[in-house]
Amino acid sequence: MPRNQAIATATAFAANGRFLADLTRRVAIATESQKPERLPECFRYLSEISADFGRLGFSGEIIENPDPTGGPLLIARRHEGDDLPTLLVYGHGDVVAGMEGAWANGRDPWRVSVEGERIYGRGTADNKGQHTIVMLALEAVLATRGVLGFNTVALIETSEETGSAGLREVCEEHRSKLVADWLIASDGPRLAMGRPTLDGGTRGTVDFDLVCDLRSGAHHSGNWGGLIANPAVILANAIASLISATGRINVRAILPAEVPPSVRVALAQIELETEIDGPELDPWWGEPGLSQPERVFGWTALEVLAMTAGTPAQPINAIPPQASARLQIRYTVDTNPATFMPAIRDHLDEHGFHNVAVAPKAKESDWGATRLDPEHPLMRWAAASVEKTTGVRPTILPNAGGSLPNDCFADILGMPTVWVPHSYSGCSQHAPDEHLLKPLVVEGLAIMTGLFWDLGTSGRPGQS
Repeated sequence: MPRNQAIATATAFAANGRFLADLTRRVAIATESQKPERLPECFRYLSEISADFGRLGFSGEIIENPDPTGGPLLIARRHEGDDLPTLLVYGHGDVVAGMEGAWANGRDPWRVSVEGERIYGRGTADNKGQHTIVMLALEAVLATRGVLGFNTVALIETSEETGSAGLREVCEEHRSKLVADWLIASDGPRLAMGRPTLDGGTRGTVDFDLVCDLRSGAHHSGNWGGLIANPAVILANAIASLISATGRINVRAILPAEVPPSVRVALAQIELETEIDGPELDPWWGEPGLSQPERVFGWTALEVLAMTAGTPAQPINAIPPQASARLQIRYTVDTNPATFMPAIRDHLDEHGFHNVAVAPKAKESDWGATRLDPEHPLMRWAAASVEKTTGVRPTILPNAGGSLPNDCFADILGMPTVWVPHSYSGCSQHAPDEHLLKPLVVEGLAIMTGLFWDLGTSGRPGQS
């Protein structure tokens, strides 16, 4: 059967060294987007990727980022017919800092090493390994059928790890080159290692600081304790007014009115489990009355990411002059992020914290929330394709708990989106010892080849 032949061709790439060879070349290019001096490496990466796409019949162009803080982008296109639908695939070639010297067993982050079932290297999971799987799946379909059966646009950026600067502008300016009927892309981890996951979107993020700045200079706690206000105490109480000791958010204006029925039905089929090396879940934490899947995929989260007062590494007997905390809101499409900061300000004022300032982070680093209804034709079609390939019904998430620049595709370009991750939560993404798992690579190659094969047949999903 040709479909099975294409899948066999793809999975053979994991056994015959082809996947590792391609990944090794890509990991060796140190595309650390947080470091401006690595910008030439980002250009070099896209040049190599463009050549690889060229061997698959794509024509590509590298685009300078309109945002001076961002790296270049690649748009590569393969056109098979004016009467055919178009698929957009996305990936990012940039990575977080390599953290040389912090990896176990002397591992080099820029050199792929294989130990047992783990494939180590910076970018193996996020995202070079995942878009390598996508590219090899396209190649396997072409090698078997001769054509894909649809037009394809590939967008590879090099600023995702710093907030995808310039991506929105590129999607608007180059809309005619990027517009497609669907997006199918790979990034992030599966919900559970042993079951494929389909994400229809992501939660959005808004970061902000709370600052209590009362005076200049610290003052001796023996001479002034009990006489002057302590900003750390005020800030701690201000945060406690926002969220309870059990994780219930008290600023109700930033919450959705409800979890939509179709989302609730999809999430009712999910049972969250603790992964290897993952933290134990706290069932008592979060919004009362919601299941744990609803809390992370269907609701708002308000988290304290960091807080400081004085000099924690070397405390002195003094009342600090200032205290600050970085907080983050993860939100779903059911809420309006433009209302968040006014709601936080109003809440603090109502509770007497006029001396705590609310300072939002720059808008460019915020990604908007998106969601694909679990009953959308694309999601139903993708789930059927994955089950046909693996024999396992995939986990369907209307939106993932984390964030990606999916709003650029769902909102600006106006297409339904499905994300098919091939990593897992214990992959050490953004940390030393980042890795992919060999079994997930093999299954990922099979899944993506099955999806692309089916997309080129008369059974492709309905377009909207």
